[in-house]
Amino acid sequence: MTDEEKLLAQLKSEIQKDQAFKVLLELYKERLYWHIRHIVKSHDDTDDVLQNTFIKVYKNINNFKGNSQLFSWMYRIATNESITFINKKAKKLHISNAEVQETAINNLKSDIYFEGNDIQLKLQQAIATLPEKQQLVFNMKYFENLKYKDMSEILETSEGALKASYHIAVKKIETYLTNN
Repeated sequence: MTDEEKLLAQLKSEIQKDQAFKVLLELYKERLYWHIRHIVKSHDDTDDVLQNTFIKVYKNINNFKGNSQLFSWMYRIATNESITFINKKAKKLHISNAEVQETAINNLKSDIYFEGNDIQLKLQQAIATLPEKQQLVFNMKYFENLKYKDMSEILETSEGALKASYHIAVKKIETYLTNN
């Protein structure tokens, strides 16, 4: 039995669930934070989405079938929660998802948790011009260095399609950075 299988068994045990969940938090909190942060941009929004993600994981752990890695399942939840958050925010403010992202990027300069410089800010602006799926693929590959196999499980897309999306995203970002 692997460590992940042991942890999963503990998570599904009513007696050990809470303690196992603390272990799960320690293992994945930082990775999921940065995954979400690359999507929603703001530290405060990231904290909200991360909390929602772990609540969903806790409530739905018994529904996890083991068809993918546990971390892939949690990343999928985090990705969906992030997209849902952006969609809700856009709807609430009566603006497009792109405008939500643009506002978030513009607010990065004043975000005390953003440690980037002008070049990193320009990169975030370039990423925001990409379609949603290309943004996800680029962030996962460039910032998180995820393997295409893992991304395939998370996004439920073929590795070939992900490689193509990443390649196209890189070309678009290069063009944006050259022209701006």
